[in-house]
Amino acid sequence: MDAGPGAAPHPARGRPGAPSSATRAPGAPWARFSAWLECVCVVTFDLELGQALELVYPSDSRLTDKEVGPALWERTSPGEQALTRFPVFQKSSICYLSFPDSHSGCLGDTQFSFRIRQCGGQRHLWHPDDRHCDSGVPVSLQREPAHYFGYVYFRQVKDSSVKRGYFQKSLVLVSRLPFVRLFQALLSLIAPEYFDKLVPCLEAVCSEIDQWPDPMPGQTLNLPVMGVVLQVHIPSRADKPESSPPKQCGHENLLPAPVVLSSVHELDLFRCFQPVLAHVQMLWELMLLGEPLVVLAPSPAVSSEMVLALTSCLQPLKFCCDYRPYFTVHDSEFKEFTTRTQAPPNVVLGVTNPFFIKTLQHWPHILRIGEPRMSGDLPKQVKLKKPSRLKTLDTKPGLYTAYTAHLHRDKALLRRLLKGLQRERPSDLLSALLRRHLLELTQSFIIPLEHYMASLMPLQKSITPWKVLSRTPPQIRPFRQDDFLRSLEHSGPQLTCMLKGDWLGLYRRFFKSPHFDGWYRQRHKEMAQKLEALHLEAICEAQNIEIWMKDKSEVEVVDLVLKLRERLVRAQGHQLPVKEATLKRARLYIEMVVRSLPTDLQVVLCSP
Repeated sequence: MDAGPGAAPHPARGRPGAPSSATRAPGAPWARFSAWLECVCVVTFDLELGQALELVYPSDSRLTDKEVGPALWERTSPGEQALTRFPVFQKSSICYLSFPDSHSGCLGDTQFSFRIRQCGGQRHLWHPDDRHCDSGVPVSLQREPAHYFGYVYFRQVKDSSVKRGYFQKSLVLVSRLPFVRLFQALLSLIAPEYFDKLVPCLEAVCSEIDQWPDPMPGQTLNLPVMGVVLQVHIPSRADKPESSPPKQCGHENLLPAPVVLSSVHELDLFRCFQPVLAHVQMLWELMLLGEPLVVLAPSPAVSSEMVLALTSCLQPLKFCCDYRPYFTVHDSEFKEFTTRTQAPPNVVLGVTNPFFIKTLQHWPHILRIGEPRMSGDLPKQVKLKKPSRLKTLDTKPGLYTAYTAHLHRDKALLRRLLKGLQRERPSDLLSALLRRHLLELTQSFIIPLEHYMASLMPLQKSITPWKVLSRTPPQIRPFRQDDFLRSLEHSGPQLTCMLKGDWLGLYRRFFKSPHFDGWYRQRHKEMAQKLEALHLEAICEAQNIEIWMKDKSEVEVVDLVLKLRERLVRAQGHQLPVKEATLKRARLYIEMVVRSLPTDLQVVLCSP
């Protein structure tokens, strides 16, 4: 299946003639398509060329031999900018990641996913609703400006008409949305049909996707494709954890009846974690601390689902480390991840080639899992093993690590899951139980941090117009780790979680992890925006600002105008949580203050 190291993927040999649009502004061809997908690729196996990119759709999607810089801005008219959308991928990476390697032996149809870095910078959000969509969804589901997801449907079947004796082809959906369940369902509909009817089918599907509404948070959408309607709920920050998606109103008479997806992103967590249920809590700690971890699995399907399950177990926290659901020796970052000249990076790697056991032997944590069980019995649980017992190639299943968990194992959870399995409870119910446990564990850990962070906000009574307009307006106090650790005695996780263990030690290690840095930056940004909104409200609610202006110099008054305008621009761009009435008062204040200045300054401040 996998070409040898010397076989380089061949450029695309044909692309259908889709309407081309250099600038995909709202209403332009493929604008709605691009709210969901970057492009669709078809990768085939050529006996002489190896993996070859056969087709890219729409045809204006750019795939290059090297990953290059971010999308380019183009001036379209005076005073107006639009983003020239050039999705940039590396051809060889797309090709290699779209096929199982030769060790997997995947026959029939297989689905898996990968995640690939866009080198040379981040793509700016070009679609007008992108920013609003990202601000409304949970942080763990926001678009990634520097990475793409690839969702693969691979088919390998015997075919005597092919010189190699096998038909081998992959249909790949490339997107910035982490909606794995939705795109797996979509591939299940279109891939089998495409393998039979080829390009005309793909053109029709892409045209249908181009009619879909934007993925707005909190909305339940009906997405028609190939005579089927997929009904999905786009998660919102306002959704309660573990709540059922709201029902769609006004579409009871849809024909055909919609196929309802319970989630656009959540995997069957119980099925993914079956071989490691005894160690779920330790794996949760490793994810929380951002530890480097290799998942060696028998197939890309198993490796990608395990990696995605691991990275999802921190929700509602955003997973701030790098992760690759499926990674091969041909990846452009192979040397970066396998070097021994520096500590392993904070990455979760999903691999299938046993060669990685030798190459990544210096990594601190390696999870080796075997073939999945098809029966109703719980698979044999992998055992904890010392890294020194790691052997090359013939390594047995196990979690190879020297890490000692800080928290005691929740044996009651394991008993409930085993009892549910014995009573043949549906897998989705067991997954909900496991997901709720991990959610409550994460929340118990984060709540004390949230409470302490909230205490660093200035008191409401200190936010007065005169203090805000002074040179030292009220600011957020710094986060002091020692003060926080002392607060745990009275407001720690023991108030909401029954698990015993070294919580202090876990927090101390967490402070050194990328997840603390990511959480703190996000919370500090949100608090700073809230404080700035309060500053703006305090100024707008001032009754006697004219008195304040009397003894102020022209420089100070101009500075007030500039500050108010800057905050007004940010507020109007949905970056500040400010009411519309406050924005109106701010505009009136700006006009009043400008009128109080000399005519020459008024001309300068009023000029466009």
